[in-house]
Amino acid sequence: MIVVTGGAGFIGSALVHGLNQRGCTDILIVDIEDHPEKKNNLAPLKFSRRIDPDTFLAQVRDGSLTGVDSLFHLGACSSTTETDLDFLARNNVQFTQHLARYCLDRDIRFIYASSAATYGNGRQGYSDDEAQLPKLKPLNPYGQSKQDFDLWAKQEGVLDRVVGLKYFNVFGPNEYHKEDMRSMVLKGYEQIRESGKIRLFKSYRPEYGDGEQVRDFIYVKDAVAMTLFFLDHPEICGLFNVGTGQARSWNDLARALFAAMDRKVNIEIIEMPDAIRKQYQYHTCAEFGKIQAAGYQRPFLPLEQAVHDYVVGYLIPGKHLAS
Repeated sequence: MIVVTGGAGFIGSALVHGLNQRGCTDILIVDIEDHPEKKNNLAPLKFSRRIDPDTFLAQVRDGSLTGVDSLFHLGACSSTTETDLDFLARNNVQFTQHLARYCLDRDIRFIYASSAATYGNGRQGYSDDEAQLPKLKPLNPYGQSKQDFDLWAKQEGVLDRVVGLKYFNVFGPNEYHKEDMRSMVLKGYEQIRESGKIRLFKSYRPEYGDGEQVRDFIYVKDAVAMTLFFLDHPEICGLFNVGTGQARSWNDLARALFAAMDRKVNIEIIEMPDAIRKQYQYHTCAEFGKIQAAGYQRPFLPLEQAVHDYVVGYLIPGKHLAS
């Protein structure tokens, strides 16, 4: 049996879809249906059962959970604006520690979601070399919570027995429930559909023009392929970036959206809210050499093609993965 925590969420449900495509249906999903779109994410998928996180954690603690071969831990608070430190500690750090210990004690493959948010402003680089971990300075409590678990795993000496995946800017179908944390592809699509234009943040650093701040955007289908690579290769462990290794601007993303929607480019630059201005990342780009050296060779879908696939294949017809 394969366990997927956060299996009704964005990357989690996409991962279950990827497993289904391989013929795997013996899957335990750990999640709550706290949004109608999560129920829609699950509807077309094939899995054994779903339980809520509290019940799951109780079974992990008392040892009654049996028959697990692999555990993908993708369920966590992913809000970069969350300020409740106690909640983040319980949900993103302590919960993950319980699952890691459970898997390590039973020789179960444990693959968990870290985050590119651990890299902060990027001045320390974007290397997934575990030796660089102590140097990283996340810009927000969410990123710090992910960093805290990575550091715990390093300090406990278990990074050579687990896999931590630092997801960069993932976008694609099944993110519809994420509200403020939805990708700019989805938000921009809605803006263009409703007003004919897209709004991007002004730059407050002279080395970046307005809309020229850059991200490593990765399509969810590629992120799932990278995640499943580690299921196929249990001998490979450690921290790995999940990104394309290419930095593209918000303007590039906007132009790809207009092209996919067959609309004329119309970009409006707006002020960035004060609440996020000090913790805003102007540049992210995954270093990709480590996973390549591990044997991952599948090519990525270019940004323009990925946006087109998402818009034409899912957003316009209103589809979920596998629906």
